This record gives sequence, structure tokens and C-alpha cells, in this order.
Amino acid sequence: QVSLVESGGGLVQAGGSLRLSCEASGRTFRSSAMGWFRQPPGKEREFVAALRWSGGGPSYADSVKGRFRISRHKTRNMVYLQMDSLHVEDTAIYYCASQTLGSSEFDSWGQGTQVTVSS
Repeated sequence: QVSLVESGGGLVQAGGSLRLSCEASGRTFRSSAMGWFRQPPGKEREFVAALRWSGGGPSYADSVKGRFRISRHKTRNMVYLQMDSLHVEDTAIYYCASQTLGSSEFDSWGQGTQVTVSS
């Protein structure tokens, strides 16, 4: 089992930036990918970005391409989401997630951190 703790959320004006952090602990050696998801108010949870250890580069939702960047600090077991040019529509609870090696889906989740973008 991998434990995930997010931080870095908050209130920001449209056009501003935030950096979210996710610290992983536990059986991190069993992880094959980590990602960020978000749940806007009244909507379903949606994919934002992911990094797979097998390579191939990061993947992003179309809505955040060119504005968000996912990165990793391997030795610290940290994953980051740099969010620039934030839009009001980016307001959501952001979740960090981990995918276990051999699993077809992300199966460990953090508690989430609130990001609110004001106009």
C-alpha cells in the first residue's frame, strides 16, 4: 500500500500559479505511475496529468496542456504539479494517485487539496 499526502492548494486569482506537492510513502517501490486528478464542484473526478516510470513522457488532459507540468523527485518520493495561467474552471479538489505495478488503474489516492481560482 502507498500512502499519499498532497499539499500546496489554496486560493489564487485567475492567471496566477500554484504548485501542488504529493509525498508518497510505504511500498513506493511497487508503484509504476503517479498522477493528478481533480474533481470540480458538482462534477465527476477527471484526469489531469500522469507520469509513468516506464517512460514515454508525461501525459496531460487537453484542458491543461501547455499550462500544467507534472514532475517527480525520485529520491524524495515526491510528485509535483506546477499550474500556471490558472482559469476559474481549474477550481477543484486535486488528488494525487499512484498505480501499482501490474494494475490497470490508479489504486492509491490521497485525501485531496482544494484549489480555488477567483476571477
